[in-house]
Amino acid sequence: MCNVCGCETGNTEQHVHDSHHNHAHAHAHDRAHEQNDRLHYGLNEARVSVAGFESDHLVSIEKNILEKNDSYAALNRNYFRENNLLAVNLVASPGAGKTSLLIKTIEQLNQSVEVFVIEGDQETANDAEKIRSTGVEAVQINTGKGCHLDAHMVGHAVEKFHIGNGGLVMIENVGNLVCPASFDLGETFRVVILSVTEGEDKPIKYPDIFAAADVMIVSKTDLLPYLKFDVDQAIEYAKRVNPDIEVIQLSAESGDGMNEWAGWLMSEMAQIKENASNPSIELEAAANA
Repeated sequence: MCNVCGCETGNTEQHVHDSHHNHAHAHAHDRAHEQNDRLHYGLNEARVSVAGFESDHLVSIEKNILEKNDSYAALNRNYFRENNLLAVNLVASPGAGKTSLLIKTIEQLNQSVEVFVIEGDQETANDAEKIRSTGVEAVQINTGKGCHLDAHMVGHAVEKFHIGNGGLVMIENVGNLVCPASFDLGETFRVVILSVTEGEDKPIKYPDIFAAADVMIVSKTDLLPYLKFDVDQAIEYAKRVNPDIEVIQLSAESGDGMNEWAGWLMSEMAQIKENASNPSIELEAAANA
């Protein structure tokens, strides 16, 4: 993972958060700067140099990075919960259709819910600009050489939104089926997208991301007549890795399956609203977890 690719940022400085909401991280701020409404994260040179260290040093560094990330993720999760937000982390290979799905999801919800989008890419603000053209708020995070988003990045991106109470936060992770599996962003659910233009064996070739996901979307199903992709086999492989994973088949292009996807989102948001009106429900769920 990232102790090999060296993508993790590590230099820190104290940061004073914006005051338009109560998202109080109280943590150190990664070396970053804002330019053209995008958040940029540079490669940590010290991270690359560990390639020659013995394995125990690498394990220690990896553990420290993940523990630090988990502390930020907990702060994000608390913020999402306190503000009755459904946060969905979309992970997939490049070209699986994440951005197209986001745009169609926004259209499908038809302004019935407030949507906020975080876009993760190594470079450019192309996807955020596409999302903004739909009328919703979007923040672009550019990771530079980084291969995934982390919880600290997401926490600062959320600060850019004008969030009231309730809504949907959609996080489009960097296109990658490896490193995002290890980095909790504080999301409510993790959704992995498997396009039919990929092999149906992806769940067993990249098991960690499918094991960590709550939902698998089989996307671009309108292309099935033209491809040799075994949907049943792909689902069987995913269930082999994660027996509890939910599966939704859809095509953002044709609209098939979009009602099921939008319905799932609305159902989860309704559950959050119900928990907010009756806190004992959430307390009982936490006690039984």
